Amino acid sequence: MLNASRNDLASAAMFIAFGSYFALEALRYDFGTPFRMGPGFMPVVLGGILVLLGVAVAIKGLNNPDEEAAPPWPWRGMALVLGTIIFFAATIRGLGFIPVVLISGFATALSSRRNTILSALVISVGLCVLCVLIFVVGLGLLVPWFGPWLRF
Repeated sequence: MLNASRNDLASAAMFIAFGSYFALEALRYDFGTPFRMGPGFMPVVLGGILVLLGVAVAIKGLNNPDEEAAPPWPWRGMALVLGTIIFFAATIRGLGFIPVVLISGFATALSSRRNTILSALVISVGLCVLCVLIFVVGLGLLVPWFGPWLRF
């Protein structure tokens, strides 16, 4: 069995995967030079930095094993957060901004076992108010508050 930190190696793998993906995708754009940067320059550089950070975290993880047993994976939280992202993307046009943000905020708040239904509702309403103020009022985002699926 490998005597290494499971958390550090998992984090390193994610850093390396995301950094590699974005750097390789950015190579499709004009790279330019440091003095005349093209649209692909910064994504390649930042992706490379993320890969190097991942390698550093992996080296640290190999030299520093976990002291205690690793906690179980938080499947409930991962499923709710990923499901919320998919839900948001699939229903924003049909339900509208306010219902989607309310439902998404509520489901995401419930991903933590520390939140009760009441605290998740308060978090959801607060998030919805902030999103309306920031995106609709502040930035002028042209999105219907209620979509065609919810005609009152």
